[in-house]
Amino acid sequence: MAQSALFRPIRVRNLNLSNRIVIAPMCQYSAKNGCMNDWHLIHLGQLSLSGAALLTIEATAVVPEGRITYGDVGLYDDATEAAMRHTLESVRRWSNIPIGLQLDHAGRKASTEVPWAGRMQFAPGHPNGWQTEAPSAIAFDPHDHPPVALDRDGLTRVREAFAAGARRAAALDIDLIQLHCAHGYLLHQFLSPLSNQRSDEYGGSLENRMRFPLEVFDAVRAAFPDDRPVSVRVSGSDWVDGGWDIGQTVAFAQALEAHGCDAIHVSSGGLHPAQDIPVSPGYQVPLARAVKAAVRMPVIAVGLISSFEHAESIIATGDADFIALARTVLYDPRWPWHAAAELGARVRAPKQYLRAQPNRYKWLFGDARIVSPEPRWTDGDDNLLSLEEE
Repeated sequence: MAQSALFRPIRVRNLNLSNRIVIAPMCQYSAKNGCMNDWHLIHLGQLSLSGAALLTIEATAVVPEGRITYGDVGLYDDATEAAMRHTLESVRRWSNIPIGLQLDHAGRKASTEVPWAGRMQFAPGHPNGWQTEAPSAIAFDPHDHPPVALDRDGLTRVREAFAAGARRAAALDIDLIQLHCAHGYLLHQFLSPLSNQRSDEYGGSLENRMRFPLEVFDAVRAAFPDDRPVSVRVSGSDWVDGGWDIGQTVAFAQALEAHGCDAIHVSSGGLHPAQDIPVSPGYQVPLARAVKAAVRMPVIAVGLISSFEHAESIIATGDADFIALARTVLYDPRWPWHAAAELGARVRAPKQYLRAQPNRYKWLFGDARIVSPEPRWTDGDDNLLSLEEE
């Protein structure tokens, strides 16, 4: 069988990745005062055994008021750093998967209820709410409390908070940072003319609207060790007339690459309630394809990619360099195992799970074998393990 494109290794800056499957950041809305807890250990722990090449921690706020909800994870003080350290130490005790971290500020979409309780925005005086901030004093929804437009001191404060988050991430030995410029959060709000109506050098033209996100990228890049990659997640389109679109996304991607960005993750939407998204399997892949045609850095495609053949074709045809899984891998945390079995490839697996491998996929986990009728297991190199029938 020809080598699967989906399972070809790749290097991003100095980070070696064993295949082209990454687990996208997925908010759990389960933190307490920004601190991770046992839920995050369970969630990240199971995904760390998935066989994917990279596990990305959910949107992590760089300041308390940058949290989407009161249940969001943060990395803005010693307590949030200590809680994340405890979680990471436990995960790493049993898995060597590279771990990335998405740094975020929710801007005008902050101060909301958790999704399963309604998502409504809390007013500043509510126990679970606070005053939001944004490029302009324009609420996401007419029923929301308007944000405060960031002044120059506010811009400096936010930019420095992103840099401080990157330094804390480095201290936690995070392998990769992803800067969140998508889904209608603060840096996306600066990019889109629908949410950015400033009259200073941070608003108006495309160059001006890109200015603050690029300044934040530069601050994060400077604060994170030079040998570790910094990537960016973007929305390729607002799916609203007059909003952010793929042409502007391409220009932003090229600017990011010129600033030293190592990879770009292309999603879409989230900025405006009037968005009209043409949802179907792989509906965002054309956005990734357009970006890939314009840059040299690796491009990540995401969005309703659930079949093994579809994922393989995205990589094999050159539409993207990686595929990202979110809801798909929540439903099936062993999706990379199953994809490897289908495509004749190999994945890492813990020794404790070797007996799960069906005999017809005896190559799947690499280089171990059954040595007696009662299974006993021997390790192969680099924890790439497989079974052979006696």
